[in-house]
Amino acid sequence: MILRFVLGRALGLLVVLWVLVTIVFMLGAVIPSEPARAYAGAGASPAVIAQKREELGLEKPLLTRYVDYLERLGQGDLSESVHTHQPVADDLREAFPATLELLLASIGITMLIGLAVGVVTARPRRGTGLLRGALLAGASVPVFTLGLLALFLFYYKLGWFPAGGQTAPGTIHVVGPTGFLSLDALLTGHFGVFVNVLWHLVLPATALALTPALLTARTLRSSLRHSLRQDYARTARAKGLTERQVLWRHALRNSLNAPLTISGLELGAMLAGIAVVETIFAWPGIGLYIDRAIAANDVPAICGVTLVVGVVFVVANAIVDALQLVVDPRLRQHA
Repeated sequence: MILRFVLGRALGLLVVLWVLVTIVFMLGAVIPSEPARAYAGAGASPAVIAQKREELGLEKPLLTRYVDYLERLGQGDLSESVHTHQPVADDLREAFPATLELLLASIGITMLIGLAVGVVTARPRRGTGLLRGALLAGASVPVFTLGLLALFLFYYKLGWFPAGGQTAPGTIHVVGPTGFLSLDALLTGHFGVFVNVLWHLVLPATALALTPALLTARTLRSSLRHSLRQDYARTARAKGLTERQVLWRHALRNSLNAPLTISGLELGAMLAGIAVVETIFAWPGIGLYIDRAIAANDVPAICGVTLVVGVVFVVANAIVDALQLVVDPRLRQHA
């Protein structure tokens, strides 16, 4: 049964990825822009532009262009960026590790804050009403507002954290096997660089994680309060277990399904906000890359980033589905 469930989800994942690739292709095909003119330059003659259109295959029928696109995509070719004049795949290969570092740090902060606040507010106690109000207010603040407030308070006023960038000016350039600066610094023994990267991560990662963390906390709190009223919780109390033991041993695991379900949607919100956060904090990832691509009307770069972000979102949600099977035995019975 589980094998059939996994195979079904894998097939569904492939279909979703194919739909995503098709949408990205159509996006590039229908955007009202002239790629040939952008590649040839603003002062290019009509003859040069026509030649460039032929080189790019823009004169071919749409279906032929779609098949060519799939073939190039299978070879890892995402076309050439207009504003960097480099293959988009190479640009993304350089920018994506920084974005993934920021995203993973944000997910870690989301889990820590969501778990801590959700557990603390699950049981009625003094001050939880005020904390619930803070949760509601905090979850309503846009990510760009959080980023600007964090810069104003912790950089401009207090001077505790740097304003932006991945490392401080003058930091040695670390080259390692993974492409992730923090991990490469750790593997190559540059512990000062490792700490520097982590210090620069704090503000952007927290700004990106705070709203999803508070939404996770609210969802976990509701699930825990429901679980603590179930018969198995009453039975555990009757056996002499303390309220803390009932919560951690029994209620928590049975309450993780709802937060995991909403985490897929929260990941989408994080991916949508990552461009804003990277722009505010000058973080050298794909968010900053697409911001510059949009300013330059760089359609291949925009489509490349859209495809990568979409794949990350789809794969991450597939991982969330797998985690739900692990934490909730009831799902495995119906798989």
